[in-house]
Amino acid sequence: MNRPLPKVKLAYAPAGPNAFRRMIGSVEGASAGEIVAVYDKNDRPYGVGLFNPRSQIALRIFSRENPDKFNVEAFIKRQVARAVDFRHNVLKLDKTGNAYRLVHDYGDGLPGLVVDIYGDNIVLEFYSFAMYRLAPMLEAAFREHFPKAVFHHRASSYTETMEGFTLPAKQTGGSASGGKPGAAGPEKKIRVTENGVLFEVDLAGGHKTGFFCDQRDNRLYASTLAEGRSVLDICSYTGGFGIYAMKLGGAKEVTCVELDPEAVELAKRNANINKVKIDPVCSDAFPYMRQMFQNSKKYDMVILDPYKLVASREDREYGIFKYRDFNRLALSLVAEGGLFVTCSCSGMVSMEEFAYLVRTSAANAGRRAHIFRKSGAGADHPVASDYPEGEYLKAIWARVY
Repeated sequence: MNRPLPKVKLAYAPAGPNAFRRMIGSVEGASAGEIVAVYDKNDRPYGVGLFNPRSQIALRIFSRENPDKFNVEAFIKRQVARAVDFRHNVLKLDKTGNAYRLVHDYGDGLPGLVVDIYGDNIVLEFYSFAMYRLAPMLEAAFREHFPKAVFHHRASSYTETMEGFTLPAKQTGGSASGGKPGAAGPEKKIRVTENGVLFEVDLAGGHKTGFFCDQRDNRLYASTLAEGRSVLDICSYTGGFGIYAMKLGGAKEVTCVELDPEAVELAKRNANINKVKIDPVCSDAFPYMRQMFQNSKKYDMVILDPYKLVASREDREYGIFKYRDFNRLALSLVAEGGLFVTCSCSGMVSMEEFAYLVRTSAANAGRRAHIFRKSGAGADHPVASDYPEGEYLKAIWARVY
């Protein structure tokens, strides 16, 4: 950069790359949404970070380079090039589909940002005000690799409130905003391919970036277990697990339960374009599972993939309670010798804690669960060694008696 960066001095160094407000010592000329030079308490160069004093995470340290020599544009170009190279030349994801994650937060050295690609559409979801302000640089860096790309911006209402920014309803210059569900864009729904399965993705609505690329490998593995089985896909969103089970796995029958009516309609369309039949049910999962239990209904395979139940330390206790209730009810619907796949996308719940939760839920349901596999997100969701919280997705696979 041509001018010196504003300066933030740490009171003490954080254990990982995130520094909370209490860890900040002093601030010189820095305001919310700026890139800052970071120094330790002894005034030695510590690195470069994204600063926002109003956020719970006041400082996201993304480089340990000397801030006096740091060039943000060169840094972004380098990180984007590395991220694209990893997906294309190492994982070769562009050979098996056109929907996958391009940038995964700290795992790709770009904190406060996730980027998914859907064909020629690239969706940037922001979790940081400072990263959002770098959107033009990010788009320019991606356009070097994807010259035909149309860009879409997303941010949850929670992020906008915490970070103090608002996505515009419309943007110009070849970008389309999808910040809030229902926002306008030049292309609202597109079709993508994943392992030979077609999905329609709503770029203007839906959750996160419009689709959940993180479950790609788990969907594929689940389909290898589905042949001839009756499958219940709980919290199915747009039918990912269920449609895989029917199209690739040869399941006997598939029931997809989802509360969001728009997602249910999209699941119906996804089944149609794949020429498979599913039974889509628009219902809250809890009363549905209780009703099936009262009806003595059992399934050969039950897949449970709920939304994030533990989003903060404040709601942790209630979220853990809901995980137990979810799993207890779902386990009660698994046929003798059937299969159970249960997931958690709460980064604050470790795999060890989640496995313990599943074991206690099985005991409460009067069932025995024999765990035979544990897995997480696809390889396009790398995790930084100093930020284990990035390993947010957990999946536990069990046979139930």
